[in-house]
Amino acid sequence: MQIDSPPADNEHTARGPRASVLTLVRDRQAHLDALVAGLARQTCGNFEFIVASMQPTPPALPERLPFPVSVVEVPGKRLPLAAARNAAAARARAELLIFLDVDCIPSPPLVESFTAQLKASGRCLLGEVRYLPGTLTRTSITRASFSELQNHAQKHPARAPAPGCGWVKEPETRALWGLSFALTRHQYWKAGGMDERYRGYGGEETDFAERLKASGTLLGWCANALALHQYHPVHTPPLDKFTDIISNARRFHRTWGSWCMEYWLEYFTAWGLIEWSPAAAGIRIIRRPTNAEVHACQQPPEVAFA
Repeated sequence: MQIDSPPADNEHTARGPRASVLTLVRDRQAHLDALVAGLARQTCGNFEFIVASMQPTPPALPERLPFPVSVVEVPGKRLPLAAARNAAAARARAELLIFLDVDCIPSPPLVESFTAQLKASGRCLLGEVRYLPGTLTRTSITRASFSELQNHAQKHPARAPAPGCGWVKEPETRALWGLSFALTRHQYWKAGGMDERYRGYGGEETDFAERLKASGTLLGWCANALALHQYHPVHTPPLDKFTDIISNARRFHRTWGSWCMEYWLEYFTAWGLIEWSPAAAGIRIIRRPTNAEVHACQQPPEVAFA
């Protein structure tokens, strides 16, 4: 499905968009609305927006936006995150690809910062993401400016703030999270895209980070590319995603000979759900979490991340 809207920067449109902003959606319409509103406030107007829809009905989008929009449908009962990112990348017309999760609100200079620094760095760049609590109402998020929302956002303790100098400090390979990152189309497909055998939550981004490393693409931080993560319910540990995590962790180990999502595997081990250690060759499931255990792990609204 193609939705046409007039681009903001007519000077460059004849040569095509400078960047393609890509997102994935399933049942996150309110989050998508805030993402689109954030894109409409970008300081750089010459980009296109591509939505990979993993839901049976198309997402709602405004009829007129200051940038062109495309929607590509990606079927799959279990979240086909890797396949959706590949489909969005295949649809993109620009050489510069900016991946932004649907629950992220971009700061006004995000597209401009990624676009400028990608050309200069030659790396896959990571954007900083901070987290909004669930205590904010949807109305307050809609009406607030980005700077006002930023005052409520929390830094993730496992993520250092992106340095102002951009890509100079190289992150470790597994610092790549799918929330906000950018690279060239050539780098994406040189790495082989994402492994579509990953299904459901977790692992596909870490696998892609290893693919990038194997293909010779380094990582870097992008300065001034902050995004704010919109709240959705959090489970700690994520017992609601137990099956996906075990399946995808096993696939990652078969491919790379090491484990990903060790933090959650350690939780599952401590709960007596699995038999596993970092040196283990496999995972043995002892039992699966009960519905009561899953429910008990859901955190209150003020907890913004796991």
